[in-house]
Amino acid sequence: MANEELILNKLTEIAEKLTEQNLFQKTVLNFNEACAYLDLSQSHLYKLTSARHIPHFCPQGKKLYFRRDELDAWLLRNRQLTKEELQETAADSFTRVTRVKNNSSSKSK
Repeated sequence: MANEELILNKLTEIAEKLTEQNLFQKTVLNFNEACAYLDLSQSHLYKLTSARHIPHFCPQGKKLYFRRDELDAWLLRNRQLTKEELQETAADSFTRVTRVKNNSSSKSK
């Protein structure tokens, strides 16, 4: 009995992995596949599409489809800089401002 249960659990796990792998090979995803790919609830994805916050297609006015590469771009938008990147940007800005001030003060002399 326990052996059968273990086999059933393993088969279920394999089926889930195959479904997940299939998502990464498809170019166009339907609504349910997009929910799984983005790890969003159906209601949240509907809200995003109705507010036009996420790129999607609605060819016949009912079913929603998504391009996987557009979903990837949507996921990767609004990148947050690391502390090191922020410090480097601040240092670069300070250097540029200092150069501009020095150049303008030397020209006015």
